[in-house]
Order: sequence, then C-alpha cells, then structure tokens
Amino acid sequence: MKLSVVIPVFNEARTLREIVARVLSAPVNLPIELVLVDDGSTDGTLPIYDELVRQHAGRDLRVLRHERNQGKGAALRTGFGAATGDIVLVQDADLEYDPADYPRLLAPILQGKADVVYGSRFVGGQAHRVLLYWHMVGNKLLTTLSNALTNLNLTDMETCYKVFRAEVVKSITIRSDRFDFEPEMTAKVARGGWRVYEVGISYAGRDYAEGKKITWVDGLKAIAAIVRYRFFD
Repeated sequence: MKLSVVIPVFNEARTLREIVARVLSAPVNLPIELVLVDDGSTDGTLPIYDELVRQHAGRDLRVLRHERNQGKGAALRTGFGAATGDIVLVQDADLEYDPADYPRLLAPILQGKADVVYGSRFVGGQAHRVLLYWHMVGNKLLTTLSNALTNLNLTDMETCYKVFRAEVVKSITIRSDRFDFEPEMTAKVARGGWRVYEVGISYAGRDYAEGKKITWVDGLKAIAAIVRYRFFD
C-alpha cells in the first residue's frame, strides 16, 4: 500500500523546502509518493524544484507544472490524475498544516472504517495558533450550509487535510478550478455515499501579511459551489 501526497504550489518559495522535508519524514509506515503541482508561480519558486529533486534523489518525488496560474482546484485535478497511491492526501505548501498529523488522518482508512477522512481544526486537543476570528466564523458558516445540503455533520468542511482511498478520487470528476474545490469535493463525496470520518488536527494558521491567499470573494464562490454541486452538477 502506498500514500500519495499531492501539494498544489503557488508562490511558496519561503516554505516549499520545509514542507517537502516534513512530508518525506512524516511518521507513517507506508511508502510516500510526493506529487508537487506548481500552479504558475512567479516568486522564485521554480528553481527550487530542481534543488529538491537532487536533494531527495531516490525518493518518489515528482514535479508537474501549469504555465499559468489556474487555482487550487485545477492543481489538485492535475495532481490527482498523476497520483498512483492507494491513499491520496491533500497537503498545502505553506506550514499551516503539519505532516506529523498523518498517522491520525490515515488511521480510520487503514483500519477499514473510512473511505474519506477530514482533518478538523475545530475539534480535538491539538495545538492551534490564535488569529483571524472572522475567518473562523466564515469557515463555520460555510460548513453549516454545506452540512445542511449534504446531511453530513462535519465541523470543518474547508480544511486542507482531506484524505481519500484512491477509488474515491477516481470516481469523482473535479470541475472547480479554485478554492471552491472544497465544497465540490464534499458534496460529491456525500452523494457517492462514501464513509466519512473526521479527526482533530493541529493548525498553525498564517495571516495575510504572511501570505494567506483566500479572501471573502472565495467565500461567496464557495456558497455558490455548495448550492451548485448539491442540486445541479
């Protein structure tokens, strides 16, 4: 059994080396395939990829590129298409989410209880950085709306950490190009009747001065996606 970790990357030169090192040293008893998808970075990220391939020679590390920025959903679509593992895990390229949580995320799937696992920032006793109150409120409102239409009882629909058995990813066509990937994937997982678990994770959130990219506009698009993928797709 193999774990595929898919990382969409856009202008993360500051954190890319560190997150790759953390992923490849994650405390899991599975071989790791790391798929990096550069989504049109313009900040000096590109030369780092060759360095990473040399540094981690012998590891299963691949780099895919979009010539222009298309968005997180588009990058994940590319990465999912290239992933060959039995389990597929979404990891952001910043340092908000810690690969040390992988054992907790993988356990329900490895135990045969789950097809999909979400890592929640709002449950459990893991450490969380304290900031961006209104961002948290927005996340909870979006999760509540999503739950009302999918009949799931998630606490954190917008989380980065989503883990899937490969069969789930292969069964779903992702149409969203940007951050509306999260509600689309959630709606389609619910419609597919897949077994969903949620576990608490740690979270070291960053603010906009530190490079956070999601905005209130993405929140409005997420609302539209929640409705669209429940009723019309």
